Amino acid sequence: MSTVVAKVGKVGRAGGALRERLTHAVSMSIKKRHGVKALRTRDGSALANDLGGQVFTVLHIDDDPNDTELLRAAVRKANAPFILHNAEDGENAIAYLSGKGVYADRDRYHLPSLILLDLKMPRATGFEILSWIRAHPELGEMPVAVLSGSERQEDIRQAYASGANSYHVKPLGFDALVALVKSLDQAWVAGGGGSRSAV
Repeated sequence: MSTVVAKVGKVGRAGGALRERLTHAVSMSIKKRHGVKALRTRDGSALANDLGGQVFTVLHIDDDPNDTELLRAAVRKANAPFILHNAEDGENAIAYLSGKGVYADRDRYHLPSLILLDLKMPRATGFEILSWIRAHPELGEMPVAVLSGSERQEDIRQAYASGANSYHVKPLGFDALVALVKSLDQAWVAGGGGSRSAV
């Protein structure tokens, strides 16, 4: 289990505003290069087609749509072989992982090769979701990387105690986010560090 904490930047009110501006700038850039459809492809199928090879499902559990959009842009920029799905709260995350409701279609919603988990969310915290994952043997070996705005040592300690494989502080700059996506790909997905299940 990795014990490395990536501290790339502090996130606060100013960080949130910066992230919103960055999201807009990145979105405009992608629209110019790839067309609006590249941003609208929520299940990552455009990425799968672009890469033309083996791709891996990554579940991003985060309630902030700006963070999700930035992550999608960073995945594309990093040319990472990810199909990125988002669950905006604990309820949807558990439904996805359980294959319930709309997520019952496992041809579309594959079990992920990696989970990227925020800690501060409505309905269930990241700690609760992580404990739920580790309590289910069929999911227990799935790598979970916490991707949080918190640099609190207590949050880091609790995340590892709950079964996180790695902990990363959300970076402010887009280039730093792209670098983080590349390192996650190498450590847990295409690099073979976790349980790999290609689409």
